[in-house]
Amino acid sequence: MASKTNGIRRARLPEVRLPPLRPYPGGGLAVDADYDGLEFTDLDLSGQNGRGAYFLDCALARCALDETSLRRARFADCRLTGVRGVGTDLAEASLRDVEVLDARFGGLQLSAAALERVVVRGGKIDFLNLRQAGLRDVVFEECVLVEPDFSGAVLERVAFRDCVLRRAELSGARLTDVDLRAAAELDIARGIDRLSGAVISPSQLLDLAPAFAAQLGVRVEAETEGG
Repeated sequence: MASKTNGIRRARLPEVRLPPLRPYPGGGLAVDADYDGLEFTDLDLSGQNGRGAYFLDCALARCALDETSLRRARFADCRLTGVRGVGTDLAEASLRDVEVLDARFGGLQLSAAALERVVVRGGKIDFLNLRQAGLRDVVFEECVLVEPDFSGAVLERVAFRDCVLRRAELSGARLTDVDLRAAAELDIARGIDRLSGAVISPSQLLDLAPAFAAQLGVRVEAETEGG
């Protein structure tokens, strides 16, 4: 069970313990293929099609994933370190017990994906698309998220620790036990009303006050002399 801190249930971190791995023998990714106990290191997998593939007990290190299709792929008990890509497609994918470390992505597609017990630590992701995704027990730590889109997503026991959230989109999102207090930067572009179910710090409340006022239709103006 998830433990509680100050009334909020904490996210459960993945415990990835990889067995001895075999080097990936090479060749392109295949649709609906099974990859079990493999290590993908310093590979250019750009433009390949691994749609529906299943990765179990695998490690990907410093691999290029530009325009790689991994739509509906499944990752279980995997570690991704230093992976990078522009336009990587992981829409409708499933990530369970996964560590993503020092990744660099642009336009990463994770719409309608399911993330459970996932940690994203370090790195930077520009234009992360998590529309309609489900996130449970997910931690973003010491990373930079530029214009992440959580529209219509369901977030439960999600934490942002020393993480930059810049121009985040929360329209239609549902949040439960979402801890934003330790975010290094918190900037909500739209959907400020969806923060119900999240906890923020007093200083963050002050920073977000203009957005809350705008949401409520309250005008904030200094009193004029003689007024």
